Amino acid sequence: MRLIKVFFSHPKTFIMEYSIGDALTKFLQQSQWLPKIRERKIQADWETIVGKTIAKYTRSVKLSGSTLYISTDVAVLKQELQFGKAQLIQRVNEHFGVEVVKDIVVK
Repeated sequence: MRLIKVFFSHPKTFIMEYSIGDALTKFLQQSQWLPKIRERKIQADWETIVGKTIAKYTRSVKLSGSTLYISTDVAVLKQELQFGKAQLIQRVNEHFGVEVVKDIVVK
């Protein structure tokens, strides 16, 4: 495993060694990019997460904080997504391997 040294700009400079993956994860957690990256990943993997049929009739998927906003013009799909919120939250979070979504709003 390759380690890199990471310098932090604090009053006292700390030198820590991380793997590249760990350093990148730490950087993303401390930056404002992580929420956008997660949103883009949900959008890119939406068909894999929900299947072709639901993905086909979904107009948009947006993540704001820990709330996933799903837009569709199909009334039956809106109702199905409302009833299956808990299962869909679980599927998205399993896809990421961490808790990303806590609530879903269907429009």
